[in-house]
Amino acid sequence: MSIDQIEQDKHKARLAKKKEVVDARIAKATEERGVLILLKGNGKGKSSSAFGTMARSLGHNQKAGVIQFIKGRRSTGEHLFFKDHPQVDFHVMGHGFTWETQDKSQDIEAAQQAWAIAEKMLKDPSYDILIFDEMSYMFKYKYLPVEPVIEALQNRPKHQNVMITGRTMHRDLQEIADTISDVQDEKHAFRQGVKAQPGIEW
Repeated sequence: MSIDQIEQDKHKARLAKKKEVVDARIAKATEERGVLILLKGNGKGKSSSAFGTMARSLGHNQKAGVIQFIKGRRSTGEHLFFKDHPQVDFHVMGHGFTWETQDKSQDIEAAQQAWAIAEKMLKDPSYDILIFDEMSYMFKYKYLPVEPVIEALQNRPKHQNVMITGRTMHRDLQEIADTISDVQDEKHAFRQGVKAQPGIEW
């Protein structure tokens, strides 16, 4: 037997063993229900990941709802792209980022309006996936209490998937989440003096 054949046989044996492990895990995953996914961390790409997942769901002809909680000053690329999609209900709340408005009462009012829409979506079984973009800041700045949100998430339709983004994530949300991804920041063009640009930052 040649050395190449020996290596090939070893390779096949390793993959066969790995396949057994993966197949066993798949066999154990029998529950069918929606999941709560939290995308947190200081790195870039949390909202992009959420909207990429939403695009995937739309490919399966699912219905989506979106609320962007603090992006409101200028049109984001995702809003421009998805706002007219027949399977997407897209809402942009707020009046820009909080450090731009510097008006706490205005921000709280905008947060409450956004939550009123989100709460209705969480009761509506026609939605397959909901994206609550930057919602975590509402709890950090105490614009919204977390308790009603937790209750609504736990009582939503069984099949409904929800994704919440934001740098920091409330502990109570993390306790009930099914999946949490922490996006880290190792390097960013902005700190090198590169100007923010459409299509990359918004």
